[in-house]
Amino acid sequence: MFLPTTKKEMEALGWEGLDIILVTGDSYIDSPFVGVAVIGKVLLDSGYRVGVIGQPEISSDVDILRLGEPRLFWGVTGGCIDSMVANRTATGRRRKSDDYTPGAVNNRRPDRAVIAYANLIRRYCKKGSRPIVLGGIEASLRRIAHYDFWTDRIRRSILFDAKADYLLYGMAERSVVELAERLKEGKDPGSVRGLCYISKDLPDGCLELSAFEESSKDKDAFTRVFQAFYDNNDPATARQLAQKHDTRYLIQNPPAFYLSQKELDRVYGLGYERDAHPYHLKDGEVKALETIRFSISTHRGCYGECGFCAIAVHEGRRVRSRSKESILAEAGEMTRHPLFKGRIHDAGGPSANMYGSGCERMEKKGCCPKKSCISPKVCPLLKLGHAELLSLLKALRAVKGVKKVVVASGLRHDLVLADKKDGERYLKELVLHHVSGQMKIAPEHSEANVLEKMGKPGCDRDALIKFKELFYRFTQEAGLKQFLSYYLMAAHPGCDISDMKRLKSFALKELGTLPEQVQVFTPTPSTYSTLIYWTEHDPKTGKPCFVEKSERGREEQKSILAGPNIRNEKKREQDPKRHGLKKTHFRGRGR
Repeated sequence: MFLPTTKKEMEALGWEGLDIILVTGDSYIDSPFVGVAVIGKVLLDSGYRVGVIGQPEISSDVDILRLGEPRLFWGVTGGCIDSMVANRTATGRRRKSDDYTPGAVNNRRPDRAVIAYANLIRRYCKKGSRPIVLGGIEASLRRIAHYDFWTDRIRRSILFDAKADYLLYGMAERSVVELAERLKEGKDPGSVRGLCYISKDLPDGCLELSAFEESSKDKDAFTRVFQAFYDNNDPATARQLAQKHDTRYLIQNPPAFYLSQKELDRVYGLGYERDAHPYHLKDGEVKALETIRFSISTHRGCYGECGFCAIAVHEGRRVRSRSKESILAEAGEMTRHPLFKGRIHDAGGPSANMYGSGCERMEKKGCCPKKSCISPKVCPLLKLGHAELLSLLKALRAVKGVKKVVVASGLRHDLVLADKKDGERYLKELVLHHVSGQMKIAPEHSEANVLEKMGKPGCDRDALIKFKELFYRFTQEAGLKQFLSYYLMAAHPGCDISDMKRLKSFALKELGTLPEQVQVFTPTPSTYSTLIYWTEHDPKTGKPCFVEKSERGREEQKSILAGPNIRNEKKREQDPKRHGLKKTHFRGRGR
């Protein structure tokens, strides 16, 4: 069922009022890939009456009051994507389209949506209204003093700027139910794990970070704050943190304990409609459904720790995998959807081939505090899950009504190569059964100095070349017409014009392609790459680091790869064998 969005829907359920109202910057999509839908269904499953208001009008009370006021709390999220990233390009220009808005027109999500919606609630709800609880990726990554690219300064915790009561960070299924229980019973929720709140007093035993005022002026202090924040992100080892803002403290409780496999399976089995609510569909189709409607999330978390990625901070470093039975049950349910045509568009996670992987130490003691699982090389204690993936993918193909299962999530090609027992067998299985024209991988760059700043020194050019050769060997042996698609990045800290020229040369000579779609690095809160961007120093060595900050320079780096290069393009198409490719491999680029 859909959660209600109007009074009429509440009446149809026999509900006189709601315990919790969730407000989101997206249209309401009932999907396991959408946080507000998952949180809503988890609360519903726990016995609470929940409603959703998607993309409310912020200039009047017409939307925000249409469900009345909740008995327990308001939940506010910017949506599946940070609103500033959703609304602005890497150069600050306003985006014209929004995949989570009906009709795909970017006209419903305000900048800094979390703050805008919290203000909206306070403006139109009676004095003494129920608590406002922030959540989702936008709030989660802005929960402490953070660098904001769009204003080029350190901003306070979003909890202060939104003037909200609480903030739940991370995936939050466990935390939100505990919070609701405390509020229902009239108890103080201050000890709930995964919760941030504001206090006049400093709790005993917490780790106090440099105050906002100091860290906003002193880049060394800001670096120390970020390091302590990052190091206290594992539920097994994290301490309670505090950071003073003026005369009050931001208090961050340790992260919530991860869901067990059984609990994770239950979350994904709560019966999602896999569609946008009719309230929103009347205004047009929601483009995001094209990719998420018939996709399956097999696991959460990522120990890759790429410097520019916030998954390790938001979802956690430890990978938590669903059971094979749960995934197959979801696939079976999917086949009964009236719009399903036999194709599962993706079966994966943050990195598709981390399913079933991990190590005994992670489970008992948490992740190693001073050691990466796969950088600069894959840890010998890390158990890789390619054998489990092979079994899962074979079982998914056998589900009645399923014609094709695509693995569209990005792969860690270094993990494939590190698995001497099952890695090549897994790649061959993907090539034979699970590629839809192209396979996506994310080398990001070719130059060692840039990869090191990205936290990806193990993804060097030799590993990429070997992976490419294996992919095309298996493709050609099978007589298939498929190609590799590469995610590459410009203007990352440590990267200059000469690095981009060498990347272009490598892409042409070794990869046989020149990608037309290249991402310009966007500094987003709570990542190491953003820390380097702001401080212009490598936090690991303390040494200065070149950072391209001018709009012209950032665009120039991108244009080296993405700019017009018709002459070279024609040469490559005329002589594809020189690069180990066929002409057909060029036809799908840019899709």
